[in-house]
Amino acid sequence: MSKRYQGLVTSHLSAAHRVAAGLHAEPALSGSLAAAQGAWRFFAHEDTTLPVLAGPLLDCARSAIPDACDGYTLVPLDWCDLHLAGHEAKADRVELANKSDLGYELLTALAVSDRDGSPIAPLCLEMRSAAGWHSTRSERVLRANSTLDKVAPVMKHVSGVVAEAAPAACARPPVFIIDREGDSVGHFRRWSREGFRFVVRANDAPLVRHGDRSLKLGEVADSLRASMTFSRAVEYRGSPARQYVAEAQVTLTRPASTHRKDKASGKDKRVRTKGEPLPLRLVVAEVRDDDGNVLARWLLLTNLPAGVDAATVALWYYWRWRIESYHKLLKGAGQQVESWQQESAPAMAKRLAVAAMACVVVWKLARDTSPAAAELRQALVGLSGRQMKRGRDARPFTEPALLAGLELLLKMLIVLERHEPAELRRLLEAALPGLRPPQRRKDV
Repeated sequence: MSKRYQGLVTSHLSAAHRVAAGLHAEPALSGSLAAAQGAWRFFAHEDTTLPVLAGPLLDCARSAIPDACDGYTLVPLDWCDLHLAGHEAKADRVELANKSDLGYELLTALAVSDRDGSPIAPLCLEMRSAAGWHSTRSERVLRANSTLDKVAPVMKHVSGVVAEAAPAACARPPVFIIDREGDSVGHFRRWSREGFRFVVRANDAPLVRHGDRSLKLGEVADSLRASMTFSRAVEYRGSPARQYVAEAQVTLTRPASTHRKDKASGKDKRVRTKGEPLPLRLVVAEVRDDDGNVLARWLLLTNLPAGVDAATVALWYYWRWRIESYHKLLKGAGQQVESWQQESAPAMAKRLAVAAMACVVVWKLARDTSPAAAELRQALVGLSGRQMKRGRDARPFTEPALLAGLELLLKMLIVLERHEPAELRRLLEAALPGLRPPQRRKDV
């Protein structure tokens, strides 16, 4: 089974096109049909469960976290809709944005370095279908009252994985980073009560206690503008900009408001639940142009200790985009998951776990600082044929380019094991004369 798994990971080391999103044949296989049949047998085997497929991902995370992280393991959590219109064979699709938008919902917890924001490995993958949530942390389909209700169990699972990565004396505890979908006072209280550290982007409107006054969170942020200090130079939509930060202590005193389906009537019911006051740090981050105009503003609520300063909190939230890049790599920029032909959520989820391992291989190469890795990255970009963004601070590679280059390199190596370069040149010249420019003669 391990040989088949390795072969499937290799077959996902490619940047696919939407019209060619099926399983690519391994270079050693006779063709795509053999690859598809082998994959079907592998995924249908009773021992191939999601927790089993997640094992290599977690092993990679445990081995990498001690070296990639300094004090904390950043864990962005994000949801991604997989739009599967036209996939009528997938009878377990759920409604997404509207009744005609059917597909699956994907939840990912991704380990990211607190040193440079480089992605490490997915720690948990969960996919929602009509049957429930298919999760790498459980062999059975899970249920949840709401999407946010699932977050605490995922946090608990991830915390256990991260704790296994290093002894207690060298622990890198997780910091969960969530966008505005996570702005829920009831869940804040639960996460704090269970000891989870978090950074969540908040909305402006909710009331908080600041000093002896009850104010909207946006009003508290407005009052801090005069005291904001320069943090770092950033890029905003391709142009240079400057980031400023400030922070204040706020207390959440409002009751939690939840929407739950009433079992008797089947209708949505709003429930208000009082809770203990919850003190949190408000970190305000603004991106400004050279004239001082505010281009973007984040209101971040966190229970991190004061030892993690406001500028670092803002930087860690900025690195949340890594998980969006991962979802992009799964979709249009790499694996083309929305064009996969698996006919059920369990089969899709299993293949996602394999595709995630292919991403881990690329990320490992991307963060490798050795001269050999840098030379390999340059070669892969050249093989990919993709243009890279230029500039002093621009990265000389992208993950999709590395995927595309790896696919070509692996196939090229198989060909070179079977044919000498001189023989390939002879065949090309014999079949297609004049296509390849003549070799330059070296001076003797």
